[in-house]
Amino acid sequence: MSNQQWGPAPQNPDPYQQPYQQAQGQPGPYGQQGQPGPYSQQSPYGQQNPYGQSPYAPAPYGAMPGPGGGRPRPSVGFGRAVQLFFKNYAVFNGRASRSEYWWVVLFNGLIGLVFGIFAAVMAASAVASIPTDPYDPNYDPNAAVAGISGGLIFMYIILGIWSLAILVPSIAIAVRRFHDTDKSGWFYLLSLIPGGSIVVLILLAMPSVPQAWQRYDTGKLPVES
Repeated sequence: MSNQQWGPAPQNPDPYQQPYQQAQGQPGPYGQQGQPGPYSQQSPYGQQNPYGQSPYAPAPYGAMPGPGGGRPRPSVGFGRAVQLFFKNYAVFNGRASRSEYWWVVLFNGLIGLVFGIFAAVMAASAVASIPTDPYDPNYDPNAAVAGISGGLIFMYIILGIWSLAILVPSIAIAVRRFHDTDKSGWFYLLSLIPGGSIVVLILLAMPSVPQAWQRYDTGKLPVES
């Protein structure tokens, strides 16, 4: 008996093609949607693939890699800058804003000016106390020079002690200012070569770089208050 009266024979699906189609999310032979494959970005539960984003992507600016890190350094006034200068006495990690640094430069400059004025006043007082009348029995032309020299030596000693006291924090805050511009603190050594101090001043006056914290906010960080 012929098979034509029963119609054409059904086409048997390829047993290897059907699982592949279902694995790729294509409809099967009965119109049913296949399950997502193992490499599909969409999970069987309709959730986004948790591995779609790289965990090694750089964190946005403002993230907190550690206590006190990641935030922009505060813009401070004169008094607070001096306070932070001494609180972060020997902290070479982290960053320092322009206001933190340049208010301290002004503070140290004023201290030096005060010492200079005080030395001049002491020298003037020493000269004024010396008799200028050549007929005065206490007149001594060399006493004025001795009085001025003694006053200056005393003031140089005080100024030297002060300079030693602020040496470490001055270097530390300069290094942190370099860090805030996304530069290594070793740039500070440029001040040791002729003309390098001008380059250092220019670099220290540059604006903050937002991404600098990713390199320099490590270890013990400077306090902000």
